[in-house]
Amino acid sequence: MNFSIVVPIYNEEDNISELYRSITSALDGIDSNYEIIMVDDGSADGSFSALKAIAAQDQRVKVIRFRRNFGQTAAMSAGFNTAAGNIIIPMDGDLQNDPADIPRLIQKLNEGYDVVSGWRSDRKDTFITRKIPSMLANSLISTLTGVHLHDYGCTLKAYRREVLDGINLYGEMHRFVPALASQVGAKVAEIPVNHHPRLYGTSKYGISRTLRVILDLMTVKFLLAYSTKPIQLFGKWGIYTLLAGLGSGTMTIYMKVFENFSMNRNPLLILTAFLLFMGIQFIVLGLLGELNARTYYEAQGKPIYVIRDRINLD
Repeated sequence: MNFSIVVPIYNEEDNISELYRSITSALDGIDSNYEIIMVDDGSADGSFSALKAIAAQDQRVKVIRFRRNFGQTAAMSAGFNTAAGNIIIPMDGDLQNDPADIPRLIQKLNEGYDVVSGWRSDRKDTFITRKIPSMLANSLISTLTGVHLHDYGCTLKAYRREVLDGINLYGEMHRFVPALASQVGAKVAEIPVNHHPRLYGTSKYGISRTLRVILDLMTVKFLLAYSTKPIQLFGKWGIYTLLAGLGSGTMTIYMKVFENFSMNRNPLLILTAFLLFMGIQFIVLGLLGELNARTYYEAQGKPIYVIRDRINLD
């Protein structure tokens, strides 16, 4: 299997037939050895019936149906785990992504990249509620992860299979896969892709999703920088806090000895106790994180490195 197209579906009954025709039209021209994995994320309309009808006519169409709505990340994860293709291409099921861009993604991937991300340079969404939050989020994500992309939120991407094999998705983490892939040395590129206005149905995502993305970004930043060495983060802040506490305590003693200022009336004494306590807490948290990291890697036999090539090794 050369290509696997993964499409999360949630209440997209009116879009499914046209989506199927668009994907097959785009891929039949370059390679017939592909599969389309449609993941019904607990749709409440006739999406599953439409998917079953298409799958009955085309064996290349695989359908997964969730018992309830688990979210886009879960749907994409199920599709990735099922995919048999060497190249995996996720896309939205609302016809806003253009399957005609798939050959261009594959062409860019064949230039030596491991991940090619789509960039909706002419995005057909509302400016205030969609474009502005997206621009701010992309800027923040690029800064914190060090992987600079214009459009992390674009679902249309192309991945080499080996890049996704070691990545588990939770929360809203699907948008951060390029950053997570860079952690294992993947080469990431971005190309402009088409974006169409939604014709049928309504968007499932609003501005409230921004908060969830920010929380997941914290997780990604931690995974990228400190997943194998949490003591380096928490221990560092613990030392800083202890030093601040010692400085505050020293000032408290100085004021008592040289200025005859009562210690029990000095707010610096409370600050000293608080900082010393927090410093110890930070260090203990770092040590617990080290134990968890070792449990995570050693219990699974999971190495802390990724090998790209082997020469003269059995």
